[in-house]
Amino acid sequence: MAAGIFAIYLVVMSVATYVVYASDKQRAKRGERRVPEKVLLSLSFFGGAIGGYWAMRRVRHKTKKWYFHALHIFSILWQAAALVWLILTF
Repeated sequence: MAAGIFAIYLVVMSVATYVVYASDKQRAKRGERRVPEKVLLSLSFFGGAIGGYWAMRRVRHKTKKWYFHALHIFSILWQAAALVWLILTF
């Protein structure tokens, strides 16, 4: 049960993070006010790592920033480990 809820949370966060990254890319193209990097990184760290990384690749956003890559890899690993732990524990 806990693993299922966490998995749903990860999916919802990933979709939301993807939308925010894509929106920020469009804002950048139009010269509008941007989403702060700390918001993008926080969304990815707190559940949306797969969506954030997918957006980086798909809409080519923040691909030159090494710390975005590093945070996404770390976040994907901790989120996968937490999901496995929940599956095995509960």
